[in-house]
Amino acid sequence: MLRLIQIEFHKLRHNRASKVLSIIYFGLLTSIALIAAIKFDIGPIKFHLADQGIFNFPYIWHFNTYMAAIFKFFLLLVIVSMMSNEYSYKTLKQNLIDGLSKKEFILSKFYTVIVFSAVSTIFVFGVSLVLGLIYSDFNEISIIFSNLEYLFAFFIKLVGFFSFGLFLGILIKRSAFAVAAMIVWLIIESIIKGLLYWNYRNITTGIDEAVSSIMQFFPLEAMANLIKEPFSRLGAVKSVASQIGENFTKDYSVGVLNVVIVLVWTTIFIYSSYALLKKRDL
Repeated sequence: MLRLIQIEFHKLRHNRASKVLSIIYFGLLTSIALIAAIKFDIGPIKFHLADQGIFNFPYIWHFNTYMAAIFKFFLLLVIVSMMSNEYSYKTLKQNLIDGLSKKEFILSKFYTVIVFSAVSTIFVFGVSLVLGLIYSDFNEISIIFSNLEYLFAFFIKLVGFFSFGLFLGILIKRSAFAVAAMIVWLIIESIIKGLLYWNYRNITTGIDEAVSSIMQFFPLEAMANLIKEPFSRLGAVKSVASQIGENFTKDYSVGVLNVVIVLVWTTIFIYSSYALLKKRDL
């Protein structure tokens, strides 16, 4: 395992584009801290975002993992370009000539996906912990380390998403087209979701549940369901909602079924990548 990871990171170390994208990605993860600096002082109106509780423990684990997941497309570019470069520079064929099996080749890519996901998760944990210790109103150990399942969900989400990107990179061979294919798939899922809402338009109650019960099995929707939007959990949002007669009863927890679905899709993507590579005449 270590040997395969070393091979991949040796390639990445000599790829300038991958290094730049990785730096941008981790720079953006760090930029979450800049949210604390957002202030509005307009006459009597004074608004400081950090005072709204977004960095309170344990809410910060939910908020920061949700925000950090938005930047995952930068590492997706690294993953798909990593695969397209294998074809462009013919390193894939050279690796196989040097004795690396096709199974080991796919595993080396998958191990790289896991390492990127793990490092991202640890990075978000560190940034969140520092921000929470500075701004949180609750600093008891039991509160600080509660709700850490959002970090686990973040890790699973990245592994699934990058595995999808890896599969598309092998299928299409060109990084730009692989990313475009990911966007097209996102659009397809959105169209299907819209059609389901249209199909269930006559249902008076439970239309969201009916659509979600089907959409939860699609890969990108399943990944999105791992970490649901955190904004409606904020006290200020709930206060405004109650004033206009709205009450949020949303389940924000990390669902076991969602985790299982993403893990199944991850397995499908990796196995399909291996099957595709095995079938091809390189």
